[in-house]
Amino acid sequence: MPTLDDVAGRYDLTPDDLARLLAGEPAFRVRQVWDGLYRRVADPADLTDLPAALRARLATEPELAPSLHPELESVSDAGDTVKWLWSLHDGTRVETVLMHYRDGRSTVCVSTQAGCAMACGFCATGQAGFERNLSTGEIVEQVARAIRTARPRRVSNVVFMGMGEPLANYDRVWEAVRRLHDDVGISARHLTISTVGIVPGIRRLAGEDLPVNLAVSLHAADDTLRDELVPINRRYPLAALVAACHDYLDAKGRRLSFEWALIDGVNDRPADARRLAALARPLGAHVNLIPLNPTPGYLTRGTPPERVRAFRETLTGLGVNATVRRNRGTDIDAACGQLRASATVASPVTLRQAD
Repeated sequence: MPTLDDVAGRYDLTPDDLARLLAGEPAFRVRQVWDGLYRRVADPADLTDLPAALRARLATEPELAPSLHPELESVSDAGDTVKWLWSLHDGTRVETVLMHYRDGRSTVCVSTQAGCAMACGFCATGQAGFERNLSTGEIVEQVARAIRTARPRRVSNVVFMGMGEPLANYDRVWEAVRRLHDDVGISARHLTISTVGIVPGIRRLAGEDLPVNLAVSLHAADDTLRDELVPINRRYPLAALVAACHDYLDAKGRRLSFEWALIDGVNDRPADARRLAALARPLGAHVNLIPLNPTPGYLTRGTPPERVRAFRETLTGLGVNATVRRNRGTDIDAACGQLRASATVASPVTLRQAD
C-alpha cells in the first residue's frame, strides 16, 4: 500500500515546497498563491491576481492537484447536512460532513484516519477497522472543500470527530490545526479535537500553544462497562483519563466536553447518570448526550426519547450542564458514529454523483 510520503496534494505542500514549484517567479508570488489556497480557499486556476500564464501553469502542476476525489454527495431531507464520500490517491475512502445551523453557524466534521483502530463496537467506523492515517493536506482539504461549498455562509467551526481517532494521528492532526488557525484564520476557540481517551495525546495537547477545545468520547463512567464499550480504556482507565483531563483544564482553561452515546439498557440507567455526574462535576465538564444512532454492525437500539430526557434531568439535578444533541444527518448515515465510507448503501435522500 502507498505510504503517506506518496501524498502530495496542494494542501500537503509547505511554503518551501511552493517556493520550489514557483522557482523563477518573484518571491511575492509564493505568498500570493499560499494566501489564495488558505485565506481565499480558491483553486489555483481561479487566482485572478496572478498572470494568466502562471495560472495556466499552476493548473497543470501535479503537486497542486487536489487530494480528495469526490465520489458521492448526500444531502439530508432538511437540506441542513451534507456528507461527502472522497476517494484518496491510494483508493481508500473517507467521509466529511458539513452542518448548517439556524443561527447562521456552519460546522464541518472532518476525518483524520481512513477507518479506525479503536474498535468501539457501536461505531460504524470502528466496525470497519483501520486502513491508514490521513496526511495533513488530506485533513485540511476537507475543510477547504466545505468552505467553498458553504459560501456565502461561513464555516465557523471545525470538529475533528469524523472517521478515526485524531490523537492516534497526532502530528498530522496538529499540523492541520496550525494551518487552519494560522493560515485559514479559524480561531482556536472554534476548533475541537475529539478523543476516546488517548491519555498521552491529551497530555501533549496540554503542552501546545493553541487552546483548542477537547471532547472526550466517554460513554461509560465505570471501568468495567467502559472496557466493553471503548476497548482503549483497558490501556488508559478512567482514573488516568480523568487526571489527564484535569491537567488539560489547568493548562488551557477551556471547557471540556464529555460525549455520551445513550444505549438502551446499557449506559442509560440512573446509576450511570450518577457515576457520570461524579466524574463531570469536578471537571466542570459539559455533557453531550447522543441517542445511539443505528449502525449495521450493532443491533442494540438507542435510548427512547422519554428516558433520554430523564437521564438529562438526573444530570442537571446533580449540577451537571447537559444537553441532548439533535440527530442530524441520520437519513444519510452522517450522524455521530455512522461514518463508514460505503458507497454501496443508498438511502431515500438526495444521493448523487459528486462533481
